[in-house]
Amino acid sequence: MGGVTSSVAAKMAFFPPTPPSYALVEDAGIGVTTLSGQPHRENVEVLHLRTRKGNTLAAMYVRHPDAASTVLYSHGNAADLGHLYQLFLHLSFNLRVNILGYDYSGYGQSSGKPSEHNTYADIEAAYKCLIDNFGAKEEEIILYGQSVGSGPTVDLASRLPRLRGVVLHSPILSGLRVMYPVKRTYWFDIYKNIDKIPQVTCPVLIIHGTADEVVDWSHGKQLWELCKDKYEPLWLRGGKHCDLELFPEYIWHLKKFVHTVEKSPSHRQTWRANVERIEPSWKSNGFFEPSRKSTDKREKSRSTRDRTRNTEHRYSNVDKVDKLKISFDQFEKSRRSVDIFERPKRNMEQLDSGRKSVDRLDRIWAS
Repeated sequence: MGGVTSSVAAKMAFFPPTPPSYALVEDAGIGVTTLSGQPHRENVEVLHLRTRKGNTLAAMYVRHPDAASTVLYSHGNAADLGHLYQLFLHLSFNLRVNILGYDYSGYGQSSGKPSEHNTYADIEAAYKCLIDNFGAKEEEIILYGQSVGSGPTVDLASRLPRLRGVVLHSPILSGLRVMYPVKRTYWFDIYKNIDKIPQVTCPVLIIHGTADEVVDWSHGKQLWELCKDKYEPLWLRGGKHCDLELFPEYIWHLKKFVHTVEKSPSHRQTWRANVERIEPSWKSNGFFEPSRKSTDKREKSRSTRDRTRNTEHRYSNVDKVDKLKISFDQFEKSRRSVDIFERPKRNMEQLDSGRKSVDRLDRIWAS
């Protein structure tokens, strides 16, 4: 029964890029492995990890000389390391952290087939690599899960009580809840984050777009309500499923979170008190968007006219990203279908009968 469940879930939830966006290039002369199309960098190491399921994973580790934290990044669907290479460099530089990213079994140049339980073994292998190969400690690690990556992230976080923090980017309540507004958890569901998130004891930051067309914003909001140690969430107004990295608030809020969790526990009481103050109004209004001063202190001195102009310019951030010399145009183009929970065509008629909001995913099925 479990095998059948895993097989059906894999067909519904996992869409590895075909073909992979990169190849592994071995340079015997200097003894290094690189991703095709990317130059060798002294601070980037390409790795092979072995999982307890017997699969071999492709991974990359980005070092920062002044890092006090290490981020273990679990990416979304329909993406692989080739798509995320520039993003990892960007995050490592701006957040001053080390980053380990990996491809799930069956993704990129990783062997095996994608499944829920394989991704649990995958993230465990990546975490073990940080501890054994790079000398990281549990209390120095921040887990980052984007969309489907929130599944293995929350599962591992629920079993590691001393983590520094967790970031959930466009997370899901569960696999089934992406497609159906069910009120209970069924045995055949996958990635039951809704049931596991209360077991996560470290600070949790949730980032979600209010116009997410794939994973509704309500998923992020409900998970935030269930968090034991809440950090001020980031609801990006107008943000969709694959463009949150292009909002300036994204990197500002991440910086603030990383700096906060790197402080001693006694210094964290201030932001905990702030969250306690905003939570009642958030619940009563059904909506909470953090004030702009929480993401950038410079906003305090800006006039209403300046804030309005900044909001209008937020949707043309390509110029700002260009200044960082990061090719986000290429990154966005390659991730248009990132982490889409597309339903298999052979099951469309059966699934349509139980779904009211079918129009929202028509474009996804057509692809």
